[in-house]
Amino acid sequence: MFGVGRKSGCSGIDTVIGSQTRLEGDIHFSGGLHVDGIINGNLVAEPGTEAVLTVSEQGRIEGDVRVPNLVLNGAVQGDVYVSDRVELASCARVTGNLYYHLIEMAMGAEVNGNLVHQVEPPRVAATVEPGADLLEEVESAGMSIAK
Repeated sequence: MFGVGRKSGCSGIDTVIGSQTRLEGDIHFSGGLHVDGIINGNLVAEPGTEAVLTVSEQGRIEGDVRVPNLVLNGAVQGDVYVSDRVELASCARVTGNLYYHLIEMAMGAEVNGNLVHQVEPPRVAATVEPGADLLEEVESAGMSIAK
């Protein structure tokens, strides 16, 4: 069930947060992150990576999670945004909304919030000029604006 059909581009575990560890603050990462301890803060994968967050049965996150891939067997208290694939094992507990593209959920897993299917992964905000989105929309509609 878990790990079957994984992309070959997904790497192994690069960072482990042990069961005796409690981290306070936001974490930005890429690669593979395995959590056995407690994180009190948001977890954000670097944009454009195929990062994988794995939370074991004793792992707990108190904050929002934004990752492309998630394997959850512990608890998350906060909203979860998964742009590619989420696997919820039997002990998984999410207290918050779960936004996903693909989901695999084992019997016993809980989501205490909304399950929101995302047809396309959410666009990552990039640094653009003010009004660039409006200009793009106007030009795609066949109009032009004098610059």
